[in-house]
Amino acid sequence: MERQSTYTATATIDDRGILTGWSEGARRLLGYDSPAVVGRPATALLAADAAAVRRALAGRTRWNGTVPLRHQDGRLLELGVLAHRRTSAEGVTEWLAVSAVTPRTQPPRGEPLEEWTFLQSPFPLAVFDTDLRLVRANRRMEHALALPEAAMRGLGLTHIVPDTAGEEADRSMRLALESGRPQEARGCLAPDLGRTTVLTPLKDAGGRVRAVCLSVQQPGQDSTTRQRVPADSGSRVGTAADQARAAQELGEVTVPRLADVMAVDLLDTPRTGEEAGGPADPVVLRRAALRALPDGTGTSAGIGIGETVVCPADSPPAQCLAAARPLLYDTADPAVAGWAALDPGAAWLQKSGARALLAVPLLAQGSTLGVALFARNPRRGAFGPEDLRLAEEFTAKAAAGIQQARTYSKSRTTTMALQRSLLPHTLPDQAALEIATRYLPAATRAGVGGDWFDVIPLSGARVALVVGDVVGHGMRASATMGRLRTAVRTLADVDLPADELLTHLDDLVLRLAADEGSADPSGDTAGGIGTTCLYAVYDPVSRRCSMARAGHPPPAVVTPDGTVRFLDVPAGPPLGLGGLPFEAVETELPEGSMLALYTDGLLEARDHDIDEALDKMFHALGRPAKSLESVCDRVLTELLSHRPDDDIALLVARTRVLHADRVASWELDNEPTVVSVARRYATEQLTAWGLDEAAFPTELMVSELVTNAIRYGRPPIQLRLIHQDSKLICEVYDSSGTTPHMRRARIFDEGGRGLLLVAQLAERWGTRHDRVGKTVWAEQSL
Repeated sequence: MERQSTYTATATIDDRGILTGWSEGARRLLGYDSPAVVGRPATALLAADAAAVRRALAGRTRWNGTVPLRHQDGRLLELGVLAHRRTSAEGVTEWLAVSAVTPRTQPPRGEPLEEWTFLQSPFPLAVFDTDLRLVRANRRMEHALALPEAAMRGLGLTHIVPDTAGEEADRSMRLALESGRPQEARGCLAPDLGRTTVLTPLKDAGGRVRAVCLSVQQPGQDSTTRQRVPADSGSRVGTAADQARAAQELGEVTVPRLADVMAVDLLDTPRTGEEAGGPADPVVLRRAALRALPDGTGTSAGIGIGETVVCPADSPPAQCLAAARPLLYDTADPAVAGWAALDPGAAWLQKSGARALLAVPLLAQGSTLGVALFARNPRRGAFGPEDLRLAEEFTAKAAAGIQQARTYSKSRTTTMALQRSLLPHTLPDQAALEIATRYLPAATRAGVGGDWFDVIPLSGARVALVVGDVVGHGMRASATMGRLRTAVRTLADVDLPADELLTHLDDLVLRLAADEGSADPSGDTAGGIGTTCLYAVYDPVSRRCSMARAGHPPPAVVTPDGTVRFLDVPAGPPLGLGGLPFEAVETELPEGSMLALYTDGLLEARDHDIDEALDKMFHALGRPAKSLESVCDRVLTELLSHRPDDDIALLVARTRVLHADRVASWELDNEPTVVSVARRYATEQLTAWGLDEAAFPTELMVSELVTNAIRYGRPPIQLRLIHQDSKLICEVYDSSGTTPHMRRARIFDEGGRGLLLVAQLAERWGTRHDRVGKTVWAEQSL
């Protein structure tokens, strides 16, 4: 077959009809970049009645047909679309919409006899090209998948069957293509199809692989004597979020349907064939499940759940793991009977009185995870071939679930370690606010999210508070959070106003999204787009708080009299949409006011609606408490009845005030002679504060900063000293917008050393730009 210039456009839509994913293929097809559509209603792209589309999708789990869509340039495109409704393990529902863009040529057909054979074969058949896109499907395959060939043509198998079985068959198909040898995949692609899928490479006369044929053994064709099992008999196996629960699900499905009693023992570390122990080595396992008939016979004997099981090399579990295949035993065999009598890990088998024992290894993705042991009482007889098939089927599903749970656990541990390393370990030393924080990671399989908080000391005794929430979960969300947190700290050091800081952060998110999109064109979403953020700056001198937010929940404030309310801060758009303004507001907070900043996970508990959550939060914030730590604990206790479905970041701050006796300021004339006057003002004030030991360095800094303001700035000129606990801050303001810079003075230069001297005397120094003019400040540690 000739290589086709085919590509696939994909998009994901949440249950509210909002676009959450947009692939590079979708951009090629409709012309919209991801940032232009993600977060917007999907109906905005429709050139049809949106209500009619909703009616067509209502109650369906899959739909295919022609949809009129509007291209970015205004053209109307009639596109064939296949849409799957899927629900994750956490209960999140979304639609996956795919459309294949293929040349307008008919797929190749063979001679009439070959064509009849292909179309009328009783076996489901499909042919995929070297890009693993479907080009042919016979009638039996169309019937099994309930899709016409035209709807599937040009799509990959993972878009036709978007589940683990489709992914497994797709991997085997790629291996068949690359190796030139037939492959098998286990997993059910559709209810009417069997579990074994055969992938056969189709070669030309020269031996070159030109396509891959997918064929499936139908259920019931290999034997007419199979016992009938309900279609959903194994649907519960392997669906749990942790490996212990996945093992227990295997017991729930197989007892009493397959066995009277069963146990699952897992290796602490999965091993491959190269890592198998020697023939005389005992096997160390950990019991994950033990289940028997309702009378409980056998389940209370010997080793319990979570305890270690040491199996001798000649025991059935060790032999099964070494052989990597199912093994049948008669418990009357002396070797098995001796093992059951002496090994505490087999006490359940002896106490149950079982006669037949079936050991099945738990195999997944080339790794051995453990062993499942099934036993029957004498009245049920031995295990037959159909029992063996069912045991393998159920055990394979359980192994896949256990492997997935282990992978998730490892990924979650890594992501949480990254998250912890990126969040503040300790709060910085500052005196403007009393602060307490909490961070709770999500307890779902989606993984840890990208919520964060930060406390940033600024010049002039001010403090910045930040709370943000990156869209998504997992390693990518945590890494994006780390980049944005670093960017916020950098922009805060420049002392930008809240609205300007969010504007710069919005630009950064757009650049990051563009970089990620170019590096990974197949990615459905660009990291950072849709991030929400709240940035607030509190000044303990003026008692004013300036804040702006980008799509983030509004902050709550509790006044000293116990009144709780939201601060009226304009919402602003989430970050990454571009071109939309942010608005900052400023409010005065009485001393002792309490601010509460949080992410939306706090209000999205599954057992109450948003209004009830707000009432509970206000009630928890308004009640008197001994400390802010108690306030945080009370808020979480009131709103959470279980581990959260989304990450939660909570920051609570109580305002402090620097009173007039700690701040001194003077208006200065724009004359060189005023420098000595400024030094005298500073010295007298330090004496009044009892800080005579700081007089000399402070005089030098005041002299240099005032001289620079007179020489290079514009009036009015102001000098301000702030005494805050163990810090002394010196500030000089002038109305010029130029920023002073240190320079290296030559040996015979008479000037150029002032800022260098200030930098040596101060613990830190810098420039803060206001709407008009600037302030040069220097901070000493006392």
